[in-house]
Amino acid sequence: MVNVNVPVADEFQAPGVGLFDFPPLWDGAPYWLTKPVLFAVVGVMLVCGLAWAAFARPKLVPRGLQNAGEYAYEFVRDQIARPFLGRDAERWMPLLLSMFVLILLWNLLGVVPLVQFPINSHIAFPVIFALVVYVLKIYLGIRHQGLGGYFKNMMFPPGLPKPLAIALFAPLELLYTFVTAPFTHAVRLFANMFAGHLLLAFFSAAGFWFLIVHPTVPGSVVGVLSVAMAVALTGLEIFIQFLQAFLFTMLAAMFIGGALHPEH
Repeated sequence: MVNVNVPVADEFQAPGVGLFDFPPLWDGAPYWLTKPVLFAVVGVMLVCGLAWAAFARPKLVPRGLQNAGEYAYEFVRDQIARPFLGRDAERWMPLLLSMFVLILLWNLLGVVPLVQFPINSHIAFPVIFALVVYVLKIYLGIRHQGLGGYFKNMMFPPGLPKPLAIALFAPLELLYTFVTAPFTHAVRLFANMFAGHLLLAFFSAAGFWFLIVHPTVPGSVVGVLSVAMAVALTGLEIFIQFLQAFLFTMLAAMFIGGALHPEH
C-alpha cells in the first residue's frame, strides 16, 4: 500500500522535457538569448578558429590541426560529396565540410562536462539547417533545369506511364519534395539528439539519487546499474552524434546533387 504521507522531495523525480527549457541568460535579456544560443555561437566561433588554425598556413607535410583538418576534409569529400556530386564535389566542399563539422560539434556538446547539452536537441537549429538546404535545392533545380523542366523531371520521370504519373507518382513526389523531405531532414537530427539527451539525463539522475541523495542497500544496486547504463549510453550517444552529422550532411549532398543532375 502506498504511503500518501511521504513528501515529494523524498521520491525520485525523473527528468522531463523541462531539461530543454532555458531562461534568458540574465534578467532583462531577450527571451531567445539562452544557454543553447550562447553555446551555438561559441561552436561557430570554435569551428572558424579551428579552420583558421588548420589551414591558414598549410605545410607540405601536415601536422597537428592541419593533419586533423585534412582527415576531416577527405572524409567528407570521399564519403559524402563525391558519391552524390561527382565532378561538382570540390565546389560544394566548403558548405558540406562546414555543415558536417558544426553539426558534429554541436552534437558533441551533449557529452562535454559543464555544457552537457546537444544544441541540435532544440528543433530551431536543425530546422534552420534543413531550410538552407531546402531553399538551395529548389534554387539550383530551377536554375539548372528551368522552372518547367524542374517540375517535369520531378513529377514525370522517363519511362513512367503518364496516367500512373499523374494519378500517383506526381502528387507523392510533390508532397515529398515540398513537405516530407525538409521535415524529416530536420526532425531526424532533432529527435535523435532529444531522445539521447533525455536518456542520459534519466540514468545519470537515477544514479545520483540512489547513490548520493537517498542511499539505501536495495537502491544502491539500482544506482550502480544506472551509472553503468549512463556510461554505456554515453559511448553509444557519441557514435549516434557522429552518425547523425554524417547522415544530415549526406542528405544535403544528395539533395544538391539531385538538383544539379536530375538524370541521376
